[in-house]
Amino acid sequence: MKRLAPLLATSGLLATVLTGLATPSASAAPSPAYMRQTPAWHRCSPDRPAAYECATLKVPLDYRRPEGRTLNLAISRMKSENPAERRGVLLLNPGGPGASGLYRPIRTNAEMPKEVRDRYDLVGFDPRGVGESSPISCGDLSEAEVGVGGAYRPETFAADVSWARGIADKCREKSGDVIPYITTRNTARDMDVIRAALGERTVSYLGYSYGTYLGAVYSQMFPERTDRFVLDSGVDPGRVWRGMIQAWGTEAEPAFERWTRWAAERSDTYGLGATPEAVSATFWALVARADRDPIIHYEEKMTGDDIRADPSLFFDPHGASVVIKSIKASADQAPQPPTGTDPGASGKGSRGKGPGARSPLDGVRAAGPDTVDAGGASEGRDAAPASNAIAVYWAVVCGDTDSWPRDPEQYARDAARDKVKHPLYGDFASNIKPCAFWQRPLEPATPMKTRAYVLTVQNEWDPMTPLGTGRGLHQALKGSRMVLALGGEGHGVYLSNPTACANVPVNAYLSTGRLPAKDVTCHNPPPTPDPEEAGAR
Repeated sequence: MKRLAPLLATSGLLATVLTGLATPSASAAPSPAYMRQTPAWHRCSPDRPAAYECATLKVPLDYRRPEGRTLNLAISRMKSENPAERRGVLLLNPGGPGASGLYRPIRTNAEMPKEVRDRYDLVGFDPRGVGESSPISCGDLSEAEVGVGGAYRPETFAADVSWARGIADKCREKSGDVIPYITTRNTARDMDVIRAALGERTVSYLGYSYGTYLGAVYSQMFPERTDRFVLDSGVDPGRVWRGMIQAWGTEAEPAFERWTRWAAERSDTYGLGATPEAVSATFWALVARADRDPIIHYEEKMTGDDIRADPSLFFDPHGASVVIKSIKASADQAPQPPTGTDPGASGKGSRGKGPGARSPLDGVRAAGPDTVDAGGASEGRDAAPASNAIAVYWAVVCGDTDSWPRDPEQYARDAARDKVKHPLYGDFASNIKPCAFWQRPLEPATPMKTRAYVLTVQNEWDPMTPLGTGRGLHQALKGSRMVLALGGEGHGVYLSNPTACANVPVNAYLSTGRLPAKDVTCHNPPPTPDPEEAGAR
């Protein structure tokens, strides 16, 4: 029942690194040669606007050895059309990790209001290892190897361990000489190379989802270079990265409770129960029934694990009601096609039980306005190969921090515990991941110690980076302000729709550079009434 494409399951590790190597300091800079590059701009493509230009920079694979091996870094830009109002550059990142950002200027150029757009050259880039920036791969991956892991069951845990180890081995074999250097800190260093190549003293930034953590890390490593930063849909630096995955389990519970209230108020339409307790009972009865005897739903067998394999579903009460109603009809042997929601709402295509279960990140889908996938297909470009996105995802998630347990039994204990505490998705989130078999990181995660006068933005009901993680980002960045859109649903806030209440304070900050005097809470307009409900009245 997974609307969301596989998150990435591919951990690949790296070449062994000598322990005891000195960790680069936060202020370590590339060699002067890399900081003195001049981009050779050219039209990106004949079928793109002439104003959309591309170039390629060179960055060190290992910033400790700047004269050694290099990587390509693909960048793009659309210049301000009002030089008199131009302030500088606005670097863009759509999320991930593993998402292409090269085409993001086209999207932002079309959606950003003119008074803000005039202030900046819009600059996109494919982060190191992604797309056109020396892409990495974990080779050919089976369907079971594309996911973030399945439900925990003692009888299948040995297979889960093999799944996680196998992905780590594949990534190590295919790209092990590069993967250790595909980290958030190195990508932040690359961002500073971009800044220098553009001849800018400082850089402004708009980052979504994973891009919020990337922006936060940059603000700590290069505080004197940090200008106007908007961090939209926040990753909590204190939870990277296992805790961020576990947040899908903990934060799905209040969304589920909200859904039961919503569906109960519309019991005449959906028939799932007249009280929240009855709706919850209906759902869990379906899960229990499917565990005993899989439900045939659109010619596919659905187990109970399949039904609960997408916690993000419940952040959209209407979509969840349509889907659960459809599954219930199949269980009652009267399948009904879902209406009023996206094609994935039928629940087809998810496999929650096996190791390759679908994940809440939708194929490392980039957050932000109308983004379809990590590869930028919504921006008119074919999606990057899944193995590339997967390789980068696990490289960053496993390589950014040394906090992942190394003992498989620790995962089994945690998953068994969280299956009880957070029954919707807790065991999925805490089950073993390829990071258990990853090489130790080359440097520690970035502490958030320096004040950062940035603006964080958050929807109340974001399924990918839930409200708790957005608040964690705001609290970690002392000096920041937060814009919270109450009632806001979906992943990505700013420019998500013309009436989003967060657009006004974000536009004001990007235009003037003045942070709000205090945190801002606004109320999103209510959603358009559901035609199905209107017809039932």
